[in-house]
Amino acid sequence: MSLWPSPRRVEVLDAADPLVLPPDAPVALQVTEAGAEQAETSEELEFALAGLRRALATTGSDLLPGHAANGPGTAVSCQVTVDSPGEEGATGVDLPTDESYRLRTGRNGIAIQAATPTGVFRAASTLRQWLALRGRPAAAGFEAPAVEIEDRPDFPIRGAMLDVSRNRVPRLEYLERLVDRLADWKINHLQLYVEHTYAYADHEEVWRNASPFTAAEIRKLDACCRERFIELTPNQNSFGHFHRWLIHDRYRPLAEVPEGFQHPFSIDPEPFSLCATDPRVLELLTDLYDELLPHFGSRRFNVGLDETFDLGRGRSAEACEERGKPAVYLDFLRQVHDLVTERGRQMLFWGDIILEHPEVIDQVPEDAVALCWGYDANHPFEDQCARLAASGREFWVCPGTSSWHSFGGRLQNAVGNLALAATAGSAAGAQGYLITDWGDHGHLQPPAIAELPLSIGAGFAWSVEAAREAAGGPERNEEAWLDHAVRLVYDGDETLARTVIDLGAIDLDCGGPVINGTALFYLLRFIDDDLTHRRFRRLSIATLQRTYARLAAIRDRLNRVEGDPNHAALDWTCRMMTWCCQLGVARLAAGRGLLAGQLPTKVRATLATDLRDIAGDLPDVWLATSREGGLRESQDLLLRAAAVLDSDRS
Repeated sequence: MSLWPSPRRVEVLDAADPLVLPPDAPVALQVTEAGAEQAETSEELEFALAGLRRALATTGSDLLPGHAANGPGTAVSCQVTVDSPGEEGATGVDLPTDESYRLRTGRNGIAIQAATPTGVFRAASTLRQWLALRGRPAAAGFEAPAVEIEDRPDFPIRGAMLDVSRNRVPRLEYLERLVDRLADWKINHLQLYVEHTYAYADHEEVWRNASPFTAAEIRKLDACCRERFIELTPNQNSFGHFHRWLIHDRYRPLAEVPEGFQHPFSIDPEPFSLCATDPRVLELLTDLYDELLPHFGSRRFNVGLDETFDLGRGRSAEACEERGKPAVYLDFLRQVHDLVTERGRQMLFWGDIILEHPEVIDQVPEDAVALCWGYDANHPFEDQCARLAASGREFWVCPGTSSWHSFGGRLQNAVGNLALAATAGSAAGAQGYLITDWGDHGHLQPPAIAELPLSIGAGFAWSVEAAREAAGGPERNEEAWLDHAVRLVYDGDETLARTVIDLGAIDLDCGGPVINGTALFYLLRFIDDDLTHRRFRRLSIATLQRTYARLAAIRDRLNRVEGDPNHAALDWTCRMMTWCCQLGVARLAAGRGLLAGQLPTKVRATLATDLRDIAGDLPDVWLATSREGGLRESQDLLLRAAAVLDSDRS
């Protein structure tokens, strides 16, 4: 068992001098700032001290100002010293970044030295974990070994981005709980990926059935994040991925291809990207930005601009023919950049298009931040980061949780992808590390599946050495992260932790690895197709039957605990994966070249009935963490597959 994220230096001191927190004595706080005897506590420092109070509360101890710590027992000392970042403070200890800290515990109490209140908060997170990891009740009170820890992060910006637009919009209460976890893992940046799930005042037809975030909710979440030293950054995709708007008659004239375009995120053709050469597009974006941005304290803004598949395929075709598609893209990027900078924000954007056309990288505005994303364990981060670094511009590296296009995740791919992004990004000088969690095609994976890789990636962003060890060590198996998951992610629930890890390993034994997803998920997603595609080439009846048995054992273990919403969600996940195994066995037995509608009538009827039952039970587990908006659309993905099975194509 070890601390996570891994500190740079941990020295366990004399066993004879442990920290002892007597049950009848408070912890007496003394704060010194920049050499002053008693600091005038700023709001940020109050936030940091609140984190310290929460850490000590786990042992039953109260943190009180030194002058107020009077009681029947002798108070334990807690000395907090806040110096200036990058300078030598009164104690002469070098503090090179604003999140660095030194934590010492022992017979003399607790001492924290930090560059800023942020560092104090990080030290409090480490203290809380140390007390939980090594502390124990003793005759004199709660006791933990004496220790000295020195620490600072490798990546200055360590973020998470949650897809809240592909059907699953989290409840605010879930997000607030997750923010607490992210803070424990020393994440300092959060984005909510928005296509259509913010309640813009004059655009109700876009979000009417989506259960969007309101301005008041954003302000509340922003305050929650700020108190935990997390920057909540606005995110609104502003070029491609605009189909949720463009399907409506009012916005369709702004589309690149108003009549519709076959893109990867919908089964049927529909408008996808905004038209880069239509000035009315900038008028719409101006309206959206002016309404959205004031509710965030962050000075950054992610505008997306990725995956513009249809650029040059419609209304901008003539301009792209004359000037070239990269030039048209770059012109639009610059115009969006102008809107962002006029509003006092720094523009973040997905870097896939400029990496496809590296000749334009040096023409991107110098203060714009390219987000280098990729989600497979062998993604070419080294090459892509080197190209961005050569421009001299700031860039971030963006791996993922590998939870989407699956039901139970792809844990080994996630660890490999997260580790590679950390090592390659650090070597190339990336300033940020953003862990993405997407919800493509229904967001059918429950939130618990993503939480483990989020925690792993957070540790890699803080300590790249941990990423190197994960990437260079022996191949990880499903047991490798169990202790981590139990202690740091799932609140001591070993059944939940083991289930997430077991489900995350199934893809390798059942048709994997597959690019950007799992073979089981693709059996559902591509139910219209035969099984001759390479995504299904590793599937066999034997592997599907073994997976079926494995899932039955997992369900048996899960169902020993009743009433837990996370257990219920993972049980639904097992049912969904089991159904996909049954579908796969039936289809392989019939022949890879046959369609699902050509299966025997009785087989199709049974599969369709079972899938409708699974779809009918989805609300019970969905609504525990997520809003109603988007639920029906995710159910419809399952009901559509059932309808395909109802259709006799023999």
